[in-house]
Amino acid sequence: MATLHVVVVTPEKTAVDASADFAVVPLFDGELGIGSNHTPLIGKLGHGELRLKSGNETTRYYLDEGFVQVRDNQVVVLTGTVSKVEEIDVKAAQEQLEKALAMVPTTDDEFAERDRLLAEARAQLHASRRHF
Repeated sequence: MATLHVVVVTPEKTAVDASADFAVVPLFDGELGIGSNHTPLIGKLGHGELRLKSGNETTRYYLDEGFVQVRDNQVVVLTGTVSKVEEIDVKAAQEQLEKALAMVPTTDDEFAERDRLLAEARAQLHASRRHF
């Protein structure tokens, strides 16, 4: 069985360069599982958890939106932020959620900002709960 070559790139660096048997990426409308010889695709990422499975080991990362390309057993992720799930600051994510819930938006830009903050905080909290 062929393995996947997974690369996660942020504007600053290549954050992940790994091999995996299976990968799960957080699309904007759900999760996508990627195995070897997957059909080529380009997808829009949402806030959520990237999971890389190799043998019996699973490595988890938190991603903040972006794009994914799958082609020839390569998974390339372009994102603004990536961190290992165990590095998520749960207290900061909870504070961000509370701040976003307290917002009273009146313009389209304020609504968009509130929705982004909510999605980001909820995804971080969800990923951190799955870690433990």
